Amino acid sequence: MKALAIENYGKKPNFLDFPMPKINNDEVLVEIYAASINPLDTKIRKGELKLLLKYKMPLILGNDFSGKIVEVGTSVTKFKVGNEVYGRPRANKMGTFTEYLSVNQEDIALKPKNLSFEEAASIPLVGLTSYQAFHDILRIEKGHKILIHAGSGGVGTFAIQLAKHMGAFVATTASDGSDLVKSLGADEVINYKTEKFEHSIRDYNAVLDTIGGATLERSFVTLKKGGKIVSISGIPNGRFAKENGFSSFKKTLFSIASYKLTKLEKKHNVQYTFLFMKHSGEQLKILTKMLESEVIKPTLDKVFIFEDAQKALEYAEAGRAKGKIVLKLK
Repeated sequence: MKALAIENYGKKPNFLDFPMPKINNDEVLVEIYAASINPLDTKIRKGELKLLLKYKMPLILGNDFSGKIVEVGTSVTKFKVGNEVYGRPRANKMGTFTEYLSVNQEDIALKPKNLSFEEAASIPLVGLTSYQAFHDILRIEKGHKILIHAGSGGVGTFAIQLAKHMGAFVATTASDGSDLVKSLGADEVINYKTEKFEHSIRDYNAVLDTIGGATLERSFVTLKKGGKIVSISGIPNGRFAKENGFSSFKKTLFSIASYKLTKLEKKHNVQYTFLFMKHSGEQLKILTKMLESEVIKPTLDKVFIFEDAQKALEYAEAGRAKGKIVLKLK
């Protein structure tokens, strides 16, 4: 089968031939119809997550998908051949830029009936990220005020809709995508090119950071005491390492690397959490209900055919997309 893969970190991906995957008893074999591109793919390609994840080369890229099941393992009880599904495989089984994928039955859900394969493929990673940030960590409630960075990006376009559905007041940063984020429900839009968000945002309950660096550091002042900030682009801290069972060496390493963020935590009396989203078919089922009732709608920027996957990745890494970029295989 054909797949888009890298042979070394930092190198550009190429189409390579791989053997058909074999499935374990609790896995299904999916014929991929569509897969979406996420900033995570760029980080993995560049080797920026080597301390968190270890992969063998050549490595097939891609972290979410939609498709049809063509084979089921002997222990599979939740799905059958012919089911249309979507999902985000667990980290050690990534590689959705391919024609076929073996994936655990716990990592997938039936595709929302009202979505195309391309629309469905755009959801799992950004949907689970937003849900886990808001529901599991930030505990968003009606009336809460949240700042979502990069509202017109892949995560942002989903997160704005989910936060509004949960009853929050939503502020977001954007540049030329203000009309889009307003249409998704954003209550306040800050043009980060012409104004500093920390000058107008104060006493918020929560922040979802998708950028990291200086943007993350400046976000601490926007929170009230006891507020929470979740970042998917910041630096993992010692608490993250401890909760995820990392070695003492990595706990120490992350604690040192995140020292500045820990100081800001204490200074502003807030909680900082680094989020590395986890697979969850059960949470995808919750999102499916929202999607089928059109509480949340997919936001697609461009759809590329699989043969143009390299162009799609280059377009994604240019950072101009408004919504999700999807690869169409079928």
